[in-house]
Amino acid sequence: MLTGWLFSVMPANVDEDLQPNEAPRDYVLRLAQSKARACAKHAGEAAFILAADTTVVNGKDTLGKPKNTAEAIEMLTALRGHSHHVYTAIALLHLKDGRLSTDVCVTAVPMREYSQAEIIAYVATGDPLDKAGAYAIQHPKFRPVEKLSGCYASVMGLPLCHLVRSLQEFGVAPAADVPANCQSLLNYTCPIFSRIIEKIRE
Repeated sequence: MLTGWLFSVMPANVDEDLQPNEAPRDYVLRLAQSKARACAKHAGEAAFILAADTTVVNGKDTLGKPKNTAEAIEMLTALRGHSHHVYTAIALLHLKDGRLSTDVCVTAVPMREYSQAEIIAYVATGDPLDKAGAYAIQHPKFRPVEKLSGCYASVMGLPLCHLVRSLQEFGVAPAADVPANCQSLLNYTCPIFSRIIEKIRE
């Protein structure tokens, strides 16, 4: 197993609209916390609720999930050929005492100069319609990213080393080598995991 932790998946029905003048970091933190608290009502015997939220920031624009194919094409066209930032927040709720730990990972993502024909073909797959910024970094054919130098898992939606760090606050250690397993699964040599893990040891 990637982490050694057992888990189940639960949908969280929360309002994901961006509030007026809300900063990207505040936005993803608010949604992650709202999702965690919404799921806590149906958690059963779980020890923790983990929720996450991701948004794409391109200049001054905060990009959520596209509403339709036309908006997906517009987003991918706007992102092409330069870097933007992906903000992913996690919220870890300890159900026994209600304690909540949060963290945010911000990753610069350089997009390649993909063609308009590639955009059309990718959007036709339907994959972009439930993705912030209208793309999945891990898509095997589209491969939109030029060369990443940050947390790959965060761009996918869950920064695992940050999760390890958050769980450490509650005295919970992983039952597996999470950084090694993450890099092996994603076939990606992560340049930052040691700095994140090092903070756990401080």
